[in-house]
Amino acid sequence: MAVTAGHPGQSRRRASEREGTVLKTSPAEQAATTERSSRSRPKILGAQTAAATLSAVISMGAYCVAMAVHGTYPFGSRSRAVNDLGNQFVPFHAHLWDLMHGNTSGDLVFNWGSGFGVPFLGDFFTYLMNPFSWLVGLFPRDQVEIPVFLVTVLSVGLAAFLMTVFLGRLRPGSPWLRGLLSVGYAVSAWMISDGFSDPMWMWGLAAFPMLGIASDWCLRGRHWILGTLLVFAAWAGNFYIAAMATIGMGLVLVVRLILEDTPVRERLTALVRAATMTATGLLLAAPVLTVGLKASKLSQPAPDATYKGPPGFADYVAHLLPGGLHGNAPQISVGLLPLLLVLAFPFVRRVPGKERIAWCVLLVLVALSYIWAPTILLWHGLAMPNGSPYRASIALTAMLVIVAWLALSRRPRPKELLYGAAVTAVVVAVSARSSYVSHGTWILTVGGGLLVLVLLVLLYRFRGQRPMRVALTGALACTVFLSTAYTVLSVTAIRDSSDWWQPKRTLDARSLAAHDAVKAHDKWPATRSDPGPHEFANNDPLLLGGQGGSYYSSYVPAKTAEALHGLGAGWYIQGRHTLSFTDPVGRAIMGIGSYLDWARNGRGFTQHSVDAPPVVTLRPGDVSASDSGAHDASVFARQERVLGTRVYDVPALTPAGGPTPTAGSNGDWHLPGNETGSKWTTFSARCTPGTQAYWYAPWYPGGIQAFDRNSSQHGSDNMTSNTLQLLGTVPASGKFTVALGVTSPQDIPQFPVGCLSRAKLKGAVDHLKATAPQKVTAGGHSIAATFPKGTTGTAVISTPATDGWQCSVDGGPSRAPGTLGGLMAVNLGNGGSRLSCSFQTPGLKPGLLASGLALVALLAVGVGGAVRTRTRSFRTPSPSSANGKH
Repeated sequence: MAVTAGHPGQSRRRASEREGTVLKTSPAEQAATTERSSRSRPKILGAQTAAATLSAVISMGAYCVAMAVHGTYPFGSRSRAVNDLGNQFVPFHAHLWDLMHGNTSGDLVFNWGSGFGVPFLGDFFTYLMNPFSWLVGLFPRDQVEIPVFLVTVLSVGLAAFLMTVFLGRLRPGSPWLRGLLSVGYAVSAWMISDGFSDPMWMWGLAAFPMLGIASDWCLRGRHWILGTLLVFAAWAGNFYIAAMATIGMGLVLVVRLILEDTPVRERLTALVRAATMTATGLLLAAPVLTVGLKASKLSQPAPDATYKGPPGFADYVAHLLPGGLHGNAPQISVGLLPLLLVLAFPFVRRVPGKERIAWCVLLVLVALSYIWAPTILLWHGLAMPNGSPYRASIALTAMLVIVAWLALSRRPRPKELLYGAAVTAVVVAVSARSSYVSHGTWILTVGGGLLVLVLLVLLYRFRGQRPMRVALTGALACTVFLSTAYTVLSVTAIRDSSDWWQPKRTLDARSLAAHDAVKAHDKWPATRSDPGPHEFANNDPLLLGGQGGSYYSSYVPAKTAEALHGLGAGWYIQGRHTLSFTDPVGRAIMGIGSYLDWARNGRGFTQHSVDAPPVVTLRPGDVSASDSGAHDASVFARQERVLGTRVYDVPALTPAGGPTPTAGSNGDWHLPGNETGSKWTTFSARCTPGTQAYWYAPWYPGGIQAFDRNSSQHGSDNMTSNTLQLLGTVPASGKFTVALGVTSPQDIPQFPVGCLSRAKLKGAVDHLKATAPQKVTAGGHSIAATFPKGTTGTAVISTPATDGWQCSVDGGPSRAPGTLGGLMAVNLGNGGSRLSCSFQTPGLKPGLLASGLALVALLAVGVGGAVRTRTRSFRTPSPSSANGKH
């Protein structure tokens, strides 16, 4: 009968509608469902764990296979130490190894090696809080690059594992298929292009699904404490990417709340639960935040960064495809499998229209937010990044995989998949002329895309036949593995062909020889063994040991950069990378008894040992406040003031030929510049015969001819500062000339030349040694000196006076030290014998207080929940009592 027999098409439509809507059940049905789900949970969790593990293995394996085929370390000879990976992360991990093994003079609070003494806790919290970084202690020091590689690989695996779990909480379905989608997130274009060289950011890959799981618990009203701990773990591991993850997963939560078929009050409750969970987790991680923010506030300002405008439409769209590399657009590719499903999502009829609209709007708005300056600032903590302005594209990769799963879990029909393939073809056509598209892009898109489409169609066709589905899922897994590996290989090959991405020399035979040389002459705290001015990487004191001026970090204290620059040391990146001294007076001031310099020999460096005063010296009178009123005429005058002795002749320059310079209002010389091949501006000068002429023009970019030598400098106003440069020895006549060749107008200091008397310098060093303390001791973040009883004058510690230092004399009250040339200086008063200084990390105390309050709140919630549970168990009658049985 027509009344009782439904048409097969109608039955399928009704089943489809049931799949696409939330079924409302009675409390009894919910209880039965809960009981059934609890009985089957071990099997489900077992499958999910296996699928998540497989996702992690595929992700890590594909990345490693690509590295092996390309011949990249640790599978080949090509170093991975490119960009910040070589300049920061390998040296920082080497220093972490030293800290773990007691092989360094500093501790977690202070780093005596870099920048002649700088705070370290901010660096640790920022660069080394990925838990996988702590594996470094299990390896030999000369193999530190292996655990650095493992940080990247294990972070990828953890991200794939957690994303597989999170997708399952969004919507049920095959754990194996969502595991394959998670590979696209873990080894996305963001990871291959941006994240791989910053191990600290790699923790952010795991932070997204962590926060997604926590937000899901908020929706379900469960696990508030565990969710808070996940927020803490995400933010403590790397707060920079965690902030992006919080914004991204916050938007995902908002969409989920909009789509929830529950009363508004319940949705608001879930939102409040998420807000309190996030706030408490942030407070738990407060020391990481307060120390980092304070260190950032006290740091040398970064160069101004401006957004150069959005990429072209074709370039942006092209970045949806795998296999290319171009830095002018967000890196958002997640592979062909997720991309095909995302582009098919608007056509999947089993997804309710409201849901399709909501998720598509979210994707479009987030994509647009990456190319509008105000929202770029919002994603990046209200500071335009120096480097790529698209670091937050990791959030969109997570959202693309989420939407791909929402499509795949509905079993899209072949027709819907073909619609997605058609849109993919349009994307390919639009992108065809983009410089992003590579040979690998075509192979992956055309070959891999067709294979993925065929396998998805077959999965639908054979959805009722388990053996075929298993075989097809296996084939899809192989496709994902091979396409991911080839994507990594393609992008890596393109990157390695660029000069910008050439690797730094980190841990090899030369650097290990340098490490041994520095260590053999290390007499800290009596004197310093400086691994510079020679540089393998930007943080050689961390890489090689010793105590030098080189330091590259986002947290270079402004006072450190200013002090070293004021005494004639160079810098890069507007002072965010400081350098060691290249002149004898600078080395004497800093107590450098041994240093490495450049050399064209088999090792690339040569080691020099020189006579040096100790790190703590004495000056007559009270000079601890002299910096505030000092107006040094030149860098040479400033060095003499800090050294306490006249050691230079500083001649006045006289124009002697070439384009005529003019004197500026502040006394500086203005060079008009000269055309290529024409005469250079020439100055004459006179100094004491036999002295050594040094040149100092910090921002000068041009050629120098003096004493029959040609050289060049590459200064750039405020960005790159030159160090003092030796010109030559003044002849018997005392006269010499300096010719300057620049193609554009330039200013140089009024007194750019100083002639050093080695005899006077030796006398100054001998005097400082004769009046030195009887004993100097240094702890991890403290330094002390013992003088003869009743000593007067000013004790000068050759460490920049950064915020956080407190000093006392003979156990008296602790005060911030004064300065002499930016170095620590403490007046011994009417007579003292014991100077003690210790460093306290700015921002740590309020962070610990906030963290303590959050911990109390967490314990209160835990105890309160336990009490309520116990109370309910006492009040609830047992079944026997309810039946009247005693």
